[in-house]
Amino acid sequence: MVRFVERLDRKGARIMGGFFGAASGEDCVFDLFFGIDYHSHLGTRRAGMVVYGEDGFDRAIHNIENAPFRTKFDKDLQKMKGRIGIGCISDYEPQPLLVRSHHGTYAITAISKINNLKELTQMLFENGNSHFLEMSGGEINATELAAALINQKENLIEGILYALDMVDGCLSILLMNSQGIYAARDKHGRTPVVIGKKEGAFCVSFENFAYRNLGYRDYKELGPGEIAVVTEKDCVTLADPRKDMKICTFLWVYYGYPASSYEGVSVEQMRYECGRRMAKRDTVRPDIVAGVPDSGTAHAIGYANESGIPFSRPFIKYTPTWPRSFMPTVQSQRNLIAKMKMLAVEELIRDKSLLLIDDSIVRGTQLRETTEFLYQSGAKEVHIRPSCPPLLYSCKYLNFSRSSSEMDLITRRVIARLEKGEVTDEALKKYADPETEEYERMVEEIRKELNFTSLRFNRLDDMMDAVGIEKCRLCTYCWNGKE
Repeated sequence: MVRFVERLDRKGARIMGGFFGAASGEDCVFDLFFGIDYHSHLGTRRAGMVVYGEDGFDRAIHNIENAPFRTKFDKDLQKMKGRIGIGCISDYEPQPLLVRSHHGTYAITAISKINNLKELTQMLFENGNSHFLEMSGGEINATELAAALINQKENLIEGILYALDMVDGCLSILLMNSQGIYAARDKHGRTPVVIGKKEGAFCVSFENFAYRNLGYRDYKELGPGEIAVVTEKDCVTLADPRKDMKICTFLWVYYGYPASSYEGVSVEQMRYECGRRMAKRDTVRPDIVAGVPDSGTAHAIGYANESGIPFSRPFIKYTPTWPRSFMPTVQSQRNLIAKMKMLAVEELIRDKSLLLIDDSIVRGTQLRETTEFLYQSGAKEVHIRPSCPPLLYSCKYLNFSRSSSEMDLITRRVIARLEKGEVTDEALKKYADPETEEYERMVEEIRKELNFTSLRFNRLDDMMDAVGIEKCRLCTYCWNGKE
C-alpha cells in the first residue's frame, strides 16, 4: 500500500504546510514547539521556528525528511527563549525567514502557492529589488518573494495587503517583529487562520486543535483577507475581512487532521457524513467496509453505520519504527517502504468481498497496488469508493500537487484516450457531470485499468452537502474547474 509515497514526491506531492505562532507574557517556546509539531501531518520536508527575546531574534530551520519535528528541534527547545515566536512545517521552501528592511527586522513564514511568481519577480527587479536567493533546486523562495512584496509599501499593513492582492494563487502569512505577530489570511480564505487565547497569551494557528492541549481556547477565525496583530494581551483586527470566500473543500476530505474544524465544521464529522451519503446511493452488499488509513477511516465508519455492513480493518499501518516522515529519495525504494508499512490481516480478507473507501484517486498507482495487495491476501472482491468526485484539474491554489502536467491525473489520461487525444473545456464539463454517458465511460475505464470489482465516486453535491456551509463559499476547482 503506497498512500504515503505521494506525500513527498514532487511529481504529485500531497503536502501543503502549516504554521503556528504564540505571544506570551512569559516564555512561549514550549507552546510554540508543540503547536508547530501538531502541524506535522501537513508536510514532511522542512520545518522552522524563530523567537524574539532579550537577545533579539533566534531562529532554527531543519530538514525533517528522515526524522520527525520533535527529534530535530529538541535541542532548540532547550536553548531558545522568547516571549513571541512563529514557526512552520513547510512543504518545500526553508522558512521562517529573517528580513531586514525599512520596516525594521522581522520574521516571516507563509503558506503559499504563487502562480505568477516569475511575473512578480520581474516586476520587483524593475522596481529596484536587487536579487533573490535561489534555493537548491534553482527556484526562488516563495516566502522571500512575499516579503519583497510587503517591502514595496511604506508600512506593514499596506505591504501585507499589497502582497495578498498581487499573488495569483494563495497566500497566508505570519509576520513577527519585536511588537507582536501579524496574521493575514489568504484573500479568498482558501486556507484557515485561527486565533486561540488563554490567560496571558494568544496564539495563531492553521489547525485549531493544535492549541487546545496547550490550554488555549478558540478566540476567533480570521475571515478572507483579514489581518490581525496578536500580542500577549490582545488580538486586534487591522484590516477587515472581505466578503467572498473560497475555502478549499479538500481540507475536510483529506488535508485536515480529524480533530480539527474549519468554519465551524468538524473534519471528522464531515467525513462521516460523506460516508453516509455514499452508502445511501450505493447498491453493492460487500461483507465488510474498510477505510484506507487514515483519511478514509471516518468515511468508512459513516458508510458502515448507514448501510449496516460491518466496518473492519483488514490492513494496518505500521509506524512505530517507520514514522511518516521516513522516506528514501529514490522512488522505487519509497514505493517498497510504503508497501512495507501496510500489514494485512489476512483473516479479515480471505474469501471476503471488501468495500474500500479512500479520500481520492489521483494517479491511481496507490489504489491499484492496494487492490493487488488485497487480492494477494485472499480477497474475493474489492469495491472502491473514493470519498470525493473524480479529480479533473490540477489545483491552482494549494500545493495539493506539484505535478508538471494534468496528464498525471488518471482521469485526464483516460479522457484523452476516450476523446482520441483532444480534450476541450466543453468535453471536460461532460466528464464532470455524473449524469452523463461520458462520466460513466470514464469511470468504467478507470475501473478496468485499476482492476477494481466496481468503482463509484462520491458526488460533488453530496460532498458539499456533507460540509454544510454555503456552496458558494467552497472551492471545487479540482473537480469541476470552477473558481
